[in-house]
Amino acid sequence: MTQRKTYPSAITLEQFEQIRPLLESVRKRTKPRTVDLYEVFNAVLFLLKSGCQWRMLPEGFPNWVTVYSYFAKWSAPGKDGVSSLERALKKSVGEARAKLGRNAMTSFLIVDAQSVKNTDTADEKGYDAGKKVSGIKRHIAVDTQGLPHALAVTTADVTDRDGALRAMDRSKANLALVESILVDGGYTGQPFADGVMERIKATVQVVKRNELHTFAVLPKRWIVERSFGWLEKCRRLWKNCERKLNTSLQMIHLAFLRLLLRRS
Repeated sequence: MTQRKTYPSAITLEQFEQIRPLLESVRKRTKPRTVDLYEVFNAVLFLLKSGCQWRMLPEGFPNWVTVYSYFAKWSAPGKDGVSSLERALKKSVGEARAKLGRNAMTSFLIVDAQSVKNTDTADEKGYDAGKKVSGIKRHIAVDTQGLPHALAVTTADVTDRDGALRAMDRSKANLALVESILVDGGYTGQPFADGVMERIKATVQVVKRNELHTFAVLPKRWIVERSFGWLEKCRRLWKNCERKLNTSLQMIHLAFLRLLLRRS
């Protein structure tokens, strides 16, 4: 089906071709595909950017049941625990860094967490007593360009330290070159530093708010806040609308992936 209207959320066909092989490889059947994956992907992007419900996708896109079915396939973890969307994101991050003359894997990370309120459709939630938020928590580790190298989504009652370690566990192979990570005072403590050293052999630099004016690496802290700002440009991510934590994680992968594809 041909899309009747081009929405601002869409990417171009040329940009989609960069990830088409990864998305096509999910469905291996002899029956010919009757739907255009480019239109399916743009339908998911429309939902991500607009915040609409699956059933409210505009006419011109493939049927919402078909769109959701493909999104579910792209979101499902493979044998290595990595979804097709996450694999496409890692590929795009590596290519973006290569264009800047950098190694695909970073040696420096900036880590932070963001608590997000749940809607009534969410099944899994916890309470962040510090920020007084009932919902989920997003944990991200980005490089100096703000590009993600490790992501995790937990319930909000999980501490920033434990969530960051879970993110590192998920992406350990992608963090082999990391030598140092920068964090705020919420990650203070020897157990966290030991956990980081055990997982990725990196040291931890803690920046406390009352010391920021004297800390030499101050300019790096705003980078991770900007990355959270990029996510919040997607209305679907203003609150957590997803029933499962994995779906919330895949929406984050999708948001970063769209950003990088549009930059390419």
